[in-house]
Amino acid sequence: MAGVNKVILIGNLGKDPELRYLEGNIAKLSFSLATTEVYKDKNGNKVEHTEWHNIIMWRGIAENAEKLLKKGMQVYIEGKLQTRQWTDKDGQKKNITEIIAENFNLLQRREHNASSGSTSFESNTDSNIDSKGLPY
Repeated sequence: MAGVNKVILIGNLGKDPELRYLEGNIAKLSFSLATTEVYKDKNGNKVEHTEWHNIIMWRGIAENAEKLLKKGMQVYIEGKLQTRQWTDKDGQKKNITEIIAENFNLLQRREHNASSGSTSFESNTDSNIDSKGLPY
């Protein structure tokens, strides 16, 4: 039986996304996403635990997201886990686990232009583009 690598997150952007173009003009967008769990401990006290996730988007979805996403916005992300390894300048092996986002939806409204009063938009950006920027 084949495995399943599926991640669904709802959280807030910790910083504005950073768009870079790699060799071959391939767009790569990266940002951090905070998910917060709220629960009560054994004494009945409210406890909040925030987990930070590294999000990566590629090609077309990266370019679309860069136009829409800003620090603090709440977003729904679907994707898969991917762990990379590399050796740093001191020869130490390093690992990082990232979410390769394949779809996203904005979950809040934001003002399009602060000077235009109540003008706002809501985006439902499920562009049917996979993580390689190809339609499916």
